[in-house]
Amino acid sequence: MKIIANHPCTKCNNPAVVFQPYSGMHLCEQHLIDDVTRKVKRDLRKYDLQPGTVAVALSGGKDSSALLHLLHRTFAPSRKIKIIAITIDEGISGYREKTIENAKNLASDLEIPHTIVSFEDAFGRTLDDLMKESDRPPCSVCGALRKNLLNRTAKQLGASHLAIGHNLDDEAQTILINHLRGDIGRLVRLSHVGGRVQPGLVPRIKPLRHVPEGEVVAYAGAAGLSVCPKACPYMNEAYRLGVRIFLREFEDLHPGTRHGIVRGFDRMIGALGDAYPPASLVPCRVCGEPCTDGLCQACKMLGRNG
Repeated sequence: MKIIANHPCTKCNNPAVVFQPYSGMHLCEQHLIDDVTRKVKRDLRKYDLQPGTVAVALSGGKDSSALLHLLHRTFAPSRKIKIIAITIDEGISGYREKTIENAKNLASDLEIPHTIVSFEDAFGRTLDDLMKESDRPPCSVCGALRKNLLNRTAKQLGASHLAIGHNLDDEAQTILINHLRGDIGRLVRLSHVGGRVQPGLVPRIKPLRHVPEGEVVAYAGAAGLSVCPKACPYMNEAYRLGVRIFLREFEDLHPGTRHGIVRGFDRMIGALGDAYPPASLVPCRVCGEPCTDGLCQACKMLGRNG
């Protein structure tokens, strides 16, 4: 997506705000909103959601804020699916205060039940504390603890699904990273639809996985959402950053690359899934969360051995 000026919308001749190189369309604000909404609804239909509660992992950033706004607009009229929001306060001084405030304000504006849980309350330490003690990559520690706490909280709140704000760029990057590392098992676990529900794990859905990151940003702006432009101070994963830069440059040269990566993955996932069935899960002997070897990643990160 490119921000453009002085060009009419392909659909209505109003001033365009974005250009989609992969589709050749210029879109005004309203038709951008319509296009993003269409993509999200198309993915939601694949999940065949039944009446119940969908918990949204709401960080207060652009992706999760746009996701909550979109799901509220989609499901509020029917009332068959209840939307709730869960915010994880990792304890990152000078950064999380603003994003948590954004999350609170958005949930309040949309009248959506909002639960905030913190690393400090759940694990006894903030991420800042943990980073003083550990030489592990911050993203690995944070990711394991966030996943654990999101799943636990979603179960406690009775959620049937957990919605994650991963956009097209995130999905394409993760698929490519796992290809480059030869990690087929992780590729299979990325499968976004159907059949891999396991006891103790709230099924995850990714309604933004076909929406490019730039269009999520533009949607947030068009919808008047307040998001924090400041990046997480711990975001320094060199491998992913390299893949991100490569994909962005390749997408500029060959529009549609990200879509092609995700589309190819979706086509081959059935065959991969047959060769790599879901791992058998057992409760973690410390926290009770599902894991493969009796001790979950979160407890390993925290040095808890039971």
